[in-house]
Amino acid sequence: MSVFVEQLRRLQGDRVAHGSRTWVFVAYDQLTDDFGPLEVHSPDEVGVVLVESTWKARRRPYHQQKLALILSNQRHFALEQARRGVAVHYVFTDQPYDEALRAVSSERGRLLAMEPAERELRKLLEPLVSDGCITPVPHGGWLTDAETFNRACGQPPWRMDVFYRAVRKHTGILMSDGQPDGGKYSHDADNRQRWDGAPPAPSPPTFAVDPIKEEVCALVRARFADHPGAIEIERLPGTIADAEKVWHWAKSVCMRHFGPYEDAMSTRSATLFHTLISPLLNLHRLLPRRVVDDVLALELPINSAEGFVRQVIGWREFVRHVHRETDGFRRLPDGPAPVCEAVGDAGWAYAMDEAATDEAEAPTGARSYHDLLDGGAAPSRVGADGALPAALWGRTSGLHCLDSVVAGVLQTGYSHHITRLMIISNLGTLLDWSPRALTDWFWCAYIDAYDWVVEPNVLGMGTYAVGDLMTTKPYVSGAAYIRKMSDFCVDCAFDPKKDCPVTHLYWAYLERHRPCLDGNHRLRLPLASARKRSATRKTRDAVVFEVVRTTLEAGGRLDPDRLAERVKAVVGTTD
Repeated sequence: MSVFVEQLRRLQGDRVAHGSRTWVFVAYDQLTDDFGPLEVHSPDEVGVVLVESTWKARRRPYHQQKLALILSNQRHFALEQARRGVAVHYVFTDQPYDEALRAVSSERGRLLAMEPAERELRKLLEPLVSDGCITPVPHGGWLTDAETFNRACGQPPWRMDVFYRAVRKHTGILMSDGQPDGGKYSHDADNRQRWDGAPPAPSPPTFAVDPIKEEVCALVRARFADHPGAIEIERLPGTIADAEKVWHWAKSVCMRHFGPYEDAMSTRSATLFHTLISPLLNLHRLLPRRVVDDVLALELPINSAEGFVRQVIGWREFVRHVHRETDGFRRLPDGPAPVCEAVGDAGWAYAMDEAATDEAEAPTGARSYHDLLDGGAAPSRVGADGALPAALWGRTSGLHCLDSVVAGVLQTGYSHHITRLMIISNLGTLLDWSPRALTDWFWCAYIDAYDWVVEPNVLGMGTYAVGDLMTTKPYVSGAAYIRKMSDFCVDCAFDPKKDCPVTHLYWAYLERHRPCLDGNHRLRLPLASARKRSATRKTRDAVVFEVVRTTLEAGGRLDPDRLAERVKAVVGTTD
C-alpha cells in the first residue's frame, strides 16, 4: 500500500465515511487553512477534497521538480489537515478536475471552492458552478481586489508603479505621515549593483527527506520520466515546517543584501540573495500578507525592504489583475488576440527528437477540452513567430549567458527574475522567438509558474508581445548590460566588447521593428542611435541576426570564427 495512503488512513480512520460535514475542494495552489472555508469552519465540521490528476501533470511537459513540489506539498497538506481533525477525501485520477469533482459532488453533495488563481482551472470548474455542484467563494490569498486595481489604474495602458503607489497609500505600508519611507516609493535605482563575490551569497536551504517525498519522487521519475529536468529531493520543501525553514533562512541571510544585488547575475551563485519563496508563496504554503508583515518587522535597509515589498504587493498583485482583466490576454484594447487551439510543448519534443504530443494522446476516455481550454493567447506586437531552439532544453548554444541560465533551470526549475527577463526573454525577443512558445517554455520549466504569473511576465513584460499594455517599452539590451550586471562574459567564447552577437541582435531588432517601435518615447534615443548606424553596420547586424537565428533553430552551436566568416562573406569586412 502507498505510504501516503496508509498514513492518511491511520490518521483519520472512518472520519470520511461518517458525520455530516461541509466539503471543500482545495486546489493544488491553495494549500493553507489560514483563510477561506478551512479558517471559518472548525475541523470537526469540514472535509477537504484534494485531487491528484495525471491529466493535469500530462497537459504540458512540466519540470519533474515542479511535479514533485506540488504533489509533495499537496500530500503533506492532506496529512496536516487529517491531524487537525479535518476529513480528507483524496482523489487519484487520470481525468481532468471537472470530471473528478463532478463524481465527488454526486457522492458528497455541493462542494465549496475558493475561486482558483489559474484561469485554466476556473474554466474547467465553470460548468460545475453552473450546475450547482460547486459553490464558489472568494480567494482569500490576494491582498488587493479588482475595485482597487480599477480605481488606481483606470483604463489601459496600465502601469505597475501607479498601482503600487495606490496600494501603499491605501495600506500605509512603508508610509509615514502620508509620505513614503525613504522619501520615494521605489528604491529600484539603488538596487542595481554588480555582485563580485562579496558579501558571500548564502547556499540555498536543504530539507529532510521523508517517506512521502520519497514516494512522490519515485512516482514522478517512473511516470513522468519523459518530462524535462531532474529531481533534487534534498531541495524539495514539502511540509509546512519546510516552508517555515525557507522563510527563516530568507529573513536571516538573504533580506539584508537582497536590495543592492537584486538585479545581479552570476555563475558563482544562481540565486544570490533572492529568497526562493515564490514557489511556496504561489502554493500558499507561505502567505503574502504574512511575509510582508515579517519583512516590515525586520531592521533592514530601506532599499531591501522596499524592493521585496514591491515584488509582493506591487508586481505580484498587478500581474494577477492584468491577467484577469484581459482574460489571459485574449481581450486586448485593440481587439481580441489570436488563440492557439492546442497546448504547445515549447519545443520539448523536437529537442528530444521525439514525436510531438497533443491532446489526442490524453488518457483513454478523456474527452476533448477544446471547448473549455485552449493553448493560450498568442499576441505578438512585432509579429515574432520563430521556433524555440533546442538550446532552451540543454543543447549548447555557444552563448555562455544563455547556456548557464538554462542549465540551472533544467537542474532546479528556478532562476531569479533578472536572468528570466534580461537573458532568456531578452534573447527570445531579439531573435523573434514566438512569445507564446516562450511563455509555454517558462510555464513548463519553472517550478513557480502558473498562467496568471507566467503570461503577464512573458507576454506582457519579457517579450513586449502586447505592446505597451502593461510596460512602457521592450526590455531588450545588448552585451553591455549583461557584462555590467554579470560574470557570464568571463568564460564566454565571445568578447562582449568586440564580437558578441547580442549587441548586433539588439541593433538589428530596433531596425527590423522600427515601424512598430517608432513613437515610443522610451525608445527615442536608442532608435535615433540605430538610425545613425552606417549601412554597412546595419547589414552586419541583419546578417548576425540571421546567422544566429538559423544556427540555433537548427540545433547548432555558435562560434566566433564561423560567425565572423559568415558576416565577412556578406559584408566584406568584420570591422
